[in-house]
Amino acid sequence: MRILLASPESHVWNSRAHIHMGLGYLAGSLLAAGYHDLTLYDAAVETDSIAHLLQQAGREGRPYDVVGISSPTPLIQEAWTAAGEAKKAGAISILGGPHLTLKPDESIRRSDVDLVVRGEAEDTLVEIVQEIERVQRLTTAPLEILATANWQPILGLSWKGGAGRIVHNPARPLRADLDNIPFPAHHLYKIERYTNLQPLTDGLDPHARAYTLVTSRGCPFTCTFCSKPVTGDTWRPRSVENVVAEWRWLVRELGATEIGITDDIWNRDLDRAKELCRALIEEGLNTVPWVTVHGMKVNYTDPQLFQLMKAAGAKRVGFGVESGDEYILSRVVRKGQTLQQVRDAFQWAKAAGLQTMGFFVFGMPEETEETIQLALELDPDLANFMMAAPYPGTKLYDLIEREGNIFSHDWADYAIHTDRAKFEIGDLKAEVVEAKWREAYRRFYWRPKRLAKRLMMADTWRHLPARLRDARRFFLGGKDTPGATKTAA
Repeated sequence: MRILLASPESHVWNSRAHIHMGLGYLAGSLLAAGYHDLTLYDAAVETDSIAHLLQQAGREGRPYDVVGISSPTPLIQEAWTAAGEAKKAGAISILGGPHLTLKPDESIRRSDVDLVVRGEAEDTLVEIVQEIERVQRLTTAPLEILATANWQPILGLSWKGGAGRIVHNPARPLRADLDNIPFPAHHLYKIERYTNLQPLTDGLDPHARAYTLVTSRGCPFTCTFCSKPVTGDTWRPRSVENVVAEWRWLVRELGATEIGITDDIWNRDLDRAKELCRALIEEGLNTVPWVTVHGMKVNYTDPQLFQLMKAAGAKRVGFGVESGDEYILSRVVRKGQTLQQVRDAFQWAKAAGLQTMGFFVFGMPEETEETIQLALELDPDLANFMMAAPYPGTKLYDLIEREGNIFSHDWADYAIHTDRAKFEIGDLKAEVVEAKWREAYRRFYWRPKRLAKRLMMADTWRHLPARLRDARRFFLGGKDTPGATKTAA
């Protein structure tokens, strides 16, 4: 059986490209189950379209039997397009990922989508492929396979029954023991095509091999803007020994030049985080720099953690700050942290010699000027200002639907790195949110020392046209006036 696992092309992210861990985990599980004819297709780094790849496979007489596509909310349109190309090529199309877990009906009712996977997909996908393989002994026609297969026992699967009936099988329980999940198939990535994990060093190493790694899944906190449809609201860590084994493989077998931890909250257990750092030091794996790609939780830190991280090879840490207003942080965002804990974490990280990055969100109800002021006060090496997006399944979405106005139901508009507000609520108008977002970038990055640092970076000159476009969007706004492209919900 020939299987293609794909991530669709994005027109809503920035130019940076990191490996898609979801595809790697799915491929790792399929390999462990004995399915070795696998291809990973990440449109962010591919030179050919998925349509061309599928057509070429057909011309060579080795068409794909199954095409699995993973999609977050902003890329669901592209995922549907990819599913259509899979169907044209005679493959069975399977969609999964965060958006499919939130809204399975929307996709499974489409003619170009055969199956939808909800929740964590490793076990579900293996069982689907095993069932397809069983039926292929009787027929190789995709429509007959879909109609003949016994989908009922497969947890977490949504499928089409007879007479237009949609069936949602019971949800698959989250795996409690993550050590039993096979390692991602890191060796299948076209790793040389991905960008560095650290924007501050981008372009300095033309031979960078930047891998990412997940040490835990889930998050027990209940931030109102955060959707956790796949990994759940529990925190499940891998053992330190299991993480180090994968880390060792990346460094010593695959030649990693940097590693990024992509957990939602890798330091939820402070003692475990320290134990991992000590293990990396003892194993001699601290010679390869690593970063926390997503925001660490500030209230599970102390000075010793950052000192150990530095000794273990860490170069940069990121923190989810979100807001500079104590009331918004605790009562609106419900982040479960205080501004003093934010200030302490930045101070301790800097004292340990680590680069810092802060994530800030604009557009939350009752937003104030304080977020910009806090960003200037904390003065991280990198500041990432994002637009709040009311993803389905979040408390924010329910609040805006009830008391505000969501401008668009085009899922592509839900990217958090765009310069457009997604909604209005109360007295906070979209034009103000967008103006404040651009003001934050101007006030933070147009300071003389920031401009000088940016001009000295090789990446600035290597990708000058792209950097000039970014500057125009961040500081001046796009060619459309704020709010001009919005449509009433």
